Amino acid sequence: MDWSGELDDYSADFLTFREDMDATPLLKVSPTTSASARTGASSLRAGLRYRVGDREEVFEAGDAFYLPPGHIPMQNDPGNEFVQFSPTKEPRETHTVMRANLEAMQAG
Repeated sequence: MDWSGELDDYSADFLTFREDMDATPLLKVSPTTSASARTGASSLRAGLRYRVGDREEVFEAGDAFYLPPGHIPMQNDPGNEFVQFSPTKEPRETHTVMRANLEAMQAG
């Protein structure tokens, strides 16, 4: 994350994806659920692809969009920048899950 700030009960995050990645393993809570928070966002530079339920959504530079809880970032163009807005509590919970999953993956 390049920059993050809180605006009342919402967090604003400015992010740059340096590499393409599928975040599916980082967001798993159980085999059928994911931990991602609801997000309003805008892609500033390039493309993003998300799994939302049983469908895929693709966004291009300049698109503004909303993603419900449970969305999974599946692909991004390296160097893409975007800004997202989420209720502050939800991203904190998501980051806790991602950190725990990453540690478990690194441990083997």
